[in-house]
Amino acid sequence: MEDNTLEKKYSKLIVAVSIVIPVVVAILFGVKLKDFGFDVEPLSFLPPIYATTNGITAVVLVWAVLAIKNGKQKLHERLMTFAIALSVAFLVMYVAYHMTADSTKFGDLNHDGVLDAVESAKVGSLRLVYFVILITHILLSIAIIPLVLITYVRALAQRFDRHRKIAKITFPIWLYVAVTGVVVFLMISPYYAN
Repeated sequence: MEDNTLEKKYSKLIVAVSIVIPVVVAILFGVKLKDFGFDVEPLSFLPPIYATTNGITAVVLVWAVLAIKNGKQKLHERLMTFAIALSVAFLVMYVAYHMTADSTKFGDLNHDGVLDAVESAKVGSLRLVYFVILITHILLSIAIIPLVLITYVRALAQRFDRHRKIAKITFPIWLYVAVTGVVVFLMISPYYAN
């Protein structure tokens, strides 16, 4: 009975966090510190770091699944906690970068912030591929927040039957978000202004 209480105790917090994080990120994404008089250099060193963080997250997620399949519950628990910490670190770096730098346009070879006809022709249909990956990455990164939190709370509550059911949904989505985070970086990185 107490296990259900733990899940209920955290349910409102999970809903709140699942709404607040995307809203705050969306707001902060539109905030440029220079518009508020801060003389800050773009944190241009962050994208490869947060892309690497996504890559490490993907490896940790796979490692965690292998650990639990081999009966190593404590290792699984530590790895999942680490994966959550990595995701939070990614989010902080991502927001910090976008608060100090202008958005990069896919295909903008001359880094002028405008995608002209010549640049558009050079990237062709790869631009569509990029946007499909980016949009699915963004949408699923929003959806993964409550899934991760619910999965984690069910494990804390030792409701492993319910934990396993949702983990089978959470894992592939979280893995997709982590891997596509790296793919998006690799695709957009040639267009970053130096």
